[in-house]
Amino acid sequence: MQAVETNTKAAVLETLNKKPLIISGPCSAETEAQVLETAQRLANTGKVDMLRAGIWKPRTRPGSFEGIGTKGLPWLQQAKKITGLPTTVEVATGKQAQDALHFEIDMLWIGARTTVNPFSVQEIADALRGADVPVFIKNPINPDLELWTGAVERIAKAGIKTIGLIHRGFSAYGNTEYRNAPMWHLAIEMKRRNPELKIINDPSHICGRRDILLEVAQKAIDLDFDGLMIESHIDPDHAWSDAKQQVTPEKLAEMLDAITWRKEDVNSEEVHAALEKLRQQINHLDDEMMQILSQRMNLAEKIGQYKKDNDITILQTSRWNEILERAFKRGEKIGLSNEFITKYFDAIHMESINHQNKIMNS
Repeated sequence: MQAVETNTKAAVLETLNKKPLIISGPCSAETEAQVLETAQRLANTGKVDMLRAGIWKPRTRPGSFEGIGTKGLPWLQQAKKITGLPTTVEVATGKQAQDALHFEIDMLWIGARTTVNPFSVQEIADALRGADVPVFIKNPINPDLELWTGAVERIAKAGIKTIGLIHRGFSAYGNTEYRNAPMWHLAIEMKRRNPELKIINDPSHICGRRDILLEVAQKAIDLDFDGLMIESHIDPDHAWSDAKQQVTPEKLAEMLDAITWRKEDVNSEEVHAALEKLRQQINHLDDEMMQILSQRMNLAEKIGQYKKDNDITILQTSRWNEILERAFKRGEKIGLSNEFITKYFDAIHMESINHQNKIMNS
């Protein structure tokens, strides 16, 4: 029995080490028949490595479908027996984690609404202490890398050896294009801080609608993500939760076929030499930009001294608007987006304010 269990865990780890790792299944387990048919059709595509299904569904407001509960876990057990594919579910409490382990779920993930609460993460960590199960952690709903990092640390301190990350986007005021703004720079920074952790992308929760799933999935692969978690349902339009973002198993297969799967590197001296030449040029330009920014801050300090001597406020809104408008017009001519210019100049502006503030209060 021990040997069988060891072999099963080894097979799961082998699956998790695949790149790309493809996880799919319904947003919510609704009925046994729905779970088993979805699993079989996904397995038939030959493109899915792991089955997922929402057993417990944290919802924003009461009255929505909040998951079938523990009785859905045996359905996933059966799906694994039929397809041979390992299974994964989201857990939000210690009890849910224990139930998932009892029904031999192969991998757990912690959802965004749970990651945001250190007490909830710690409860799950305590429940998993001593367990030999992989745990993936979604980014918190709000754009806070320290909360994400803290959740990883709590799970690691519980003795969990295999930990991964799931990027599912962040809530953002004014965001209209996506259900959850991807904020790729945050995922990239988390990946930079934790190069030893596998990170996969969840286009379903970023997009909130199926028509842009491919676009987001392709960008994740272009950014060297290790895989994708995409929701799939046998009848998406009539799904009990998140109907607009799910696709049939067959549509999922078509989408995966349409992705251009990138390599992190190629074994070519010619390519490496060409890249190195271009990278050296970028290094020189970066050095020049740093020097220019230093000169700009020196000028900002001189302006700060004038403002101090004449009791003028640091923030001059009309001047700042003038700078931005000028930058937008210039950026349009040289191919820079307004979004980039806003972020870039906001950072410069805040640094200028910091320099002037030191002068003001010296």
